[in-house]
Order: sequence, then structure tokens, then C-alpha cells
Amino acid sequence: MNLLAMIQPKKKEPDKESKGPDFWIETFNNVSRLYKFQADGRLSVKVVDESRPVIHKMVESFLNKFFPSGYPYRLATNPCTGDSCKLADVLYDLGTGLEVLSPLCPQLFLEMAGLGNFAKGMAVVAARATRLPIYSSFAKEGNLSDLFAKGEAISTLFNVVGLGVGIQLASTVCSSMQGKLLVGPLLSVLHIYSVAEEIRAAPVNTLNPQRTAMVVADFLKTGNVSSPADLRYREDLLFPERVIEDAGRVKVGRALRKVVKPSKFNELREMFPEEKFLISRGSKWTDMVLEHSATGEDALRGWLVAGYAAEMEKSGHGLSDVVLQEAYVKMDKLFPSFLSELKIKGWHTDRFLDGTGSRFAL
Repeated sequence: MNLLAMIQPKKKEPDKESKGPDFWIETFNNVSRLYKFQADGRLSVKVVDESRPVIHKMVESFLNKFFPSGYPYRLATNPCTGDSCKLADVLYDLGTGLEVLSPLCPQLFLEMAGLGNFAKGMAVVAARATRLPIYSSFAKEGNLSDLFAKGEAISTLFNVVGLGVGIQLASTVCSSMQGKLLVGPLLSVLHIYSVAEEIRAAPVNTLNPQRTAMVVADFLKTGNVSSPADLRYREDLLFPERVIEDAGRVKVGRALRKVVKPSKFNELREMFPEEKFLISRGSKWTDMVLEHSATGEDALRGWLVAGYAAEMEKSGHGLSDVVLQEAYVKMDKLFPSFLSELKIKGWHTDRFLDGTGSRFAL
């Protein structure tokens, strides 16, 4: 054997340029799309799975004919948050208002009355689409039929009471158009306020982006885990997607192609290879994109990493990548006790309700 060959060091092969993935799958609004780069560099998009119910597809297709830029409520909203019910109530009151105002515009009477009736019909569709899942979430030991019967009985009772009050008002205060214009908005405001308070009064123990951010923010500030009852009156029903500063300014659910360039994908993926989330820090907020199979625990782990990284950055801890690694080590050490306390407080971590947010799969 040649001695020179034995002691001569091997030449290092030049590092190959890391390339991003050729394709990925994003899930948005229960529709999975395949994004793939073609040979000429163009990005092609193909629907590979659509698991929405048929009624949702039919209603959305119908509404798109009237609202090409988007319609004023979402059928795919998480029913447990009450958002669909609240938007349905606003739409119903809007339709009622159009019907009341239609006599003031004789030349447009048919159009206004028809549009008002249309809005009320769409509100009923949105409300009924979420009513059964809400009943199901409260059902125990097969008593769904009892809950449904009681709920519908209460609804019918108050409809009759409301009809009686309406008849009384129509024959007294609202006998004139001026009275209708005065009393109608007041009753509508009272109605929406009552619905909002009703939604707030019911503690919800499933994790969505806003609740997760509030739980993480409280934990980072006080070291304690808030219960669903602690957060119910702090939820923002009007702007649920607002960024919470104390939780690391995390935005979840943006499309992967908007968050990271394909050439940077492998770099972010290798930072936390065993996790089901990607974190990309920006100047205004931190983006987190979840894998298709990610649960509430995965979202909590990513949120804690972002929160700890934001705290360390304020303290002047080195470069961004180093801060993320240190934040991950700290999160991984504290997460078992944090998760245990979370479950004791009654939170469900088996799923993460990100609504219409995008996810990815490889």
C-alpha cells in the first residue's frame, strides 16, 4: 500500500448548493393544493383534495356569482368560537333593516326587499350550519337528541315572544316610519350585544390562534397557565387575528409561499427537524406555518419558541438563529410541565383550530 496515499488527507468535495423543495402541498379552507415548480421555473397549482361538504361547495359557488371579491361571512369558520353565529346575526339584522327601509325607496322597493330577504336567508344557512356542531360539543353519553330538542324549543319560544313584542311595537311606537327608524337600530344593537355576551359567557377549551397566544403570553409574563374561563371575556370577537406582542408577535396560517422562499425552506426545516412547524422571523411579526398533521401541542411548542426568542432578543442575545436555538432548548425543557398544567386547567390539545389558515405537507 502506498504510504503517501495513507497519510495524504482526502480532498473535501465542494458543498452543493442547497435547493428548496420541488413541490409542496398547502391546505386552505379544507382544500389541498399541490404547488410544483416546472422545468422553466414557473409555479403550477393543482387541487389534489377537497374535503368540504357538498352543501358548502354549492353555497360558495352560488355566492361567488354575487360577490366575486368575497362574501360577508364564512361557512368554514370554527363553530366552537361562535364567529359564524355572530356574523349570521349581523347579516340577519342587515336584511331586516333593508326590508324596513324598502318603502322609503318606491322605485327600488323590489330590489331592496329582495336583497334583504336574500341576506336573511343566507344568515339562516350560516346559523344552521354551525348549530349542530355546537350541540354535538355539549353532548355526553348519547344525549344529542335531548340537547337539540331543548335548544330548538327555547329558540321557538323566544321567536314567539319576539313576534308578540314586535306586534305590540308596530301598533304603538313603530306605527310611523320615524318610530321604526328610531327603534329598529336600538333593537339591533341590543341584539348584537346580547349575542356577543352570550358567546363570551361560554368558556371554550379548544385552542385557536388567539387563545393560544393569550395562554402563551400569560405563561411568559406570570409563569401561570390561564384556564378557559380566565380567557373568555378577554377574547377579541371583532379582530381575532390581531398580533399579541407579549406572545412573540406570531402570525399563523399564512401561505408557505408567502412566508419563505423555496431556497430558504431547507434551512428553516433543518433548524427544528423533528417538529411539525416552521418559524420565520420578520421585522414586524413572526410567521409560523404548521404541517397538515400538526396538533395543538405542536402549535404551542412553536408559539413558545417564538415567545422565548422575542424575550431573548429584547435582552440582546446575539444573532437571530442562535436566539431561536436557545429558545427551543428552553421550550423543550419546560414544555412537559407546561403541557401538564394546561391539561389540568381543562384545555384540549389534540387539535388546533386555525380556521381557514394554510398548512403544508411534504
